[in-house]
Amino acid sequence: MRTGGKKYIRWTVEGVLLAFISVCRLVPSWGEWYACEIYPWLSAVLSAMVCWIPFSLEEWLVTGMVVALAAVPWRGRKRGVSWRVIVRREVELLVVVYCWFYVGWGINYFRHDFFVRSGTARVEYQEDGFSRFLHAYADSLNASYTSGPLPVRSRLEEELKSLFASVAPQFGLARPRSYQHPKSVFFNGLYSGVGVLGFMGPFFSESQLNRDLLDVEYPFTYAHEYSHLLGVSSEAEANFWAYQVCIHSHEPSVRYSGYFGLLPYVLSNAYSLLPEEAYERFAARIRPEVWACLRERRAHWDALYSPFIGSVQNKVYSWYLKGNKIPSAQKNYAEVIGMILSLPEGHSVF
Repeated sequence: MRTGGKKYIRWTVEGVLLAFISVCRLVPSWGEWYACEIYPWLSAVLSAMVCWIPFSLEEWLVTGMVVALAAVPWRGRKRGVSWRVIVRREVELLVVVYCWFYVGWGINYFRHDFFVRSGTARVEYQEDGFSRFLHAYADSLNASYTSGPLPVRSRLEEELKSLFASVAPQFGLARPRSYQHPKSVFFNGLYSGVGVLGFMGPFFSESQLNRDLLDVEYPFTYAHEYSHLLGVSSEAEANFWAYQVCIHSHEPSVRYSGYFGLLPYVLSNAYSLLPEEAYERFAARIRPEVWACLRERRAHWDALYSPFIGSVQNKVYSWYLKGNKIPSAQKNYAEVIGMILSLPEGHSVF
């Protein structure tokens, strides 16, 4: 086949994929179909292809793409290629990356939201109901406190995956795979500098965890990122599943990580919704050891944080989330409390 013929076949495939992505963006039922029928087997295949590699392939793919975008015009002009052809090649490279990102994972942003899938309604704020939640949460947090060690990573993964596998079908999570393990990252200092504890890799269905995580953060962060790998796009919902699977663990240190991982979002909601005196009373219910743990966590990440790079990352990430149907951007993380309160009392997700 001539080179020109291959080019038109390539463009046709890219056009079809762009059209599919656009329809999924506009029609949530298509996004839900992708999330339930296409993504589970696609992510299983992608994960299986790279599971033997101990480091993140996502980092190097993205690095290679950035290098390629810079190299195409330099190499093209060196060979006398016209700017028209160079721009076309740059655009096509961006289209390939765009299609790979969304078909590989990103269409999960366009599926039905948590409330539609769970069959629950968003609850309106009621001070009495919120106060009852705060008291019950504080009691559970205090009771779960432990300074004991985490279980070995393999046992921790096995138990949390078992819990994810028992989630009710209507929530539409993909099936956990035994060969899916968190990857280490090369640019770890950069992620610590912008406060990124972990991330989901959409190109090869990899989950990545920051090596600077404290033990108390590890289970919650692992479960958060793994829920993304199972098809959850919302940061609030990822926090919801991290909380749910961790607090149902048989391991005391994992249960504490679940309650402790939710604490910043509980405090944020309580501070913004309660009168000052009521907030102070709630804060006083939390045992001193937990506050000491929270201060240690803040000091740990503050020492690693780069204010300038962090501010740039925050702005870019906010644009990214808003462009993918999460209008609240990074405030979406704290919306986990609304999801917890929406479940009827005694209702289990497992």
